[in-house]
Amino acid sequence: MTTTQVAPAPPGTGTDRPAVAVRGLVKRYGGRAVLDGLDLDVRRGECFALLGPNGAGKTTAIEILEGVRRRDAGEVLVLGEDPSLAGRGWRDRVGVVSQGEGAGQALSVRETLDHFARYHARARSTEDLLAAVGLQESAGSRVGRLSGGQRRRLAVALGVQGRPELLFLDEPTTGMDPVARRQFWELIRGLRADGTTVLLTTHYLDEAAELADRVGVVAGGRLVEVAPPEELGAALRRETTVSWLEGGARRSVRTQAPAAVLRDLLAVQAEIPGLSVTRPGLEDVYLRLVGATPTTSEGALR
Repeated sequence: MTTTQVAPAPPGTGTDRPAVAVRGLVKRYGGRAVLDGLDLDVRRGECFALLGPNGAGKTTAIEILEGVRRRDAGEVLVLGEDPSLAGRGWRDRVGVVSQGEGAGQALSVRETLDHFARYHARARSTEDLLAAVGLQESAGSRVGRLSGGQRRRLAVALGVQGRPELLFLDEPTTGMDPVARRQFWELIRGLRADGTTVLLTTHYLDEAAELADRVGVVAGGRLVEVAPPEELGAALRRETTVSWLEGGARRSVRTQAPAAVLRDLLAVQAEIPGLSVTRPGLEDVYLRLVGATPTTSEGALR
């Protein structure tokens, strides 16, 4: 396997070093590079969200970090170890909530949690988990009879059952209703308060904005930008769109000096029909970062 070198970890104790350090990660399928030199650092104790369109390589990257998929090139350290070589002790420190179905269909929810608790040295109590993910009323139901959203809640419960140092969440709230999503968000906030590092992939921009300390946008197999949600695409956010009607047709101008554009317009006409002045919202910024065309602009100029 070809590898590149991870830059030296910062000085200090092990707890000062990144929970995840990736350099030059490459994964190919049929000659096509899904991951093409991806670099990533996740700090201990933070919630880091990976965003990107379908096929961007988010799930592939997560599976390599979990040690369930082999990489073609690059260096990966997770909690100080190479996941492809790590043993049982390392796996006890990691929690996983994947997109697949993992629990047996014939067992009840409670039986499933009780069964998997035996695999952990410090398992959370079944009652606490049922309450945390909102499955108390379904505790006696067979897993095979649960709704899609309920199965996702069970998957989350299993992922955090062993009190992991690092939790991987791959599209964890898919299929959840709005109430269940917010219960899940509270669970993640509680885990972070306890010091758990969280690496999350999601298609929900509001979820990333609510939970993540930092957001990384994946496009073309690489990380194109990393920033706190409110600072993502800072240069793009400074662009303002001034739009108005002229001769029955809509005209728009992108500018960093909207006041000057407005002065020029008012200099030639007292009223400006259909005038709007907007700045890009998080969705607009994300779409431009991944190479898509925003259809709307949000956030009135103040």
